[in-house]
Amino acid sequence: MRTPYLLLDVDGVLIPFPADDGSTPASHVRHDVVPADRRADDPVAVWLNPEHGPLLMDVFRTGLVTPVWCTSWRQDATTLIGPLLGLPPLPHVDLPRPQITTSHPDGYLWKRDHVDTWLGDAPAIWIDDDFTSLDHDWAAARTARGAETLLIEPDPHAGLQAQHLDIAIGWVDQLRRIVTSGPPDALPGVVAA
Repeated sequence: MRTPYLLLDVDGVLIPFPADDGSTPASHVRHDVVPADRRADDPVAVWLNPEHGPLLMDVFRTGLVTPVWCTSWRQDATTLIGPLLGLPPLPHVDLPRPQITTSHPDGYLWKRDHVDTWLGDAPAIWIDDDFTSLDHDWAAARTARGAETLLIEPDPHAGLQAQHLDIAIGWVDQLRRIVTSGPPDALPGVVAA
């Protein structure tokens, strides 16, 4: 079995969106970062949960997934976000900088076409907070043609939770059992939490 990619978004997954009152989860710590396209005197404030680094490293160390950033932060995810969480340098899907006013210009997540091309027929777990029903249909179609795909969709105001990573590892374990013992009764393809 090919090792599935674990595609990680940043905004809404590692950096939660503020609640209506502007608050962020108490578990998250503020950091000021300077993305590649910004001046040093114009940093961006981000809130990160220091527990995410150890949780993700536990998953990475299993060797069951190949982690890859899949975010509009692009390379900045490796140079700015990852180090704040104690993560090693990770590759990233080279997403363009689209000129769009919505994250769903065609009714589905704008990243999806780029991800689909990048993945080819590789199995994948994609953690993002912004999927639509068309993305779920895409994941089901990929799985049906043998490119197993699991979408995990955290609440963008809470972000990644330990149970999301438990679901991811459980799914990979199930795939591995299928490869060695035969087809499953049902392989989950979408998880929203």
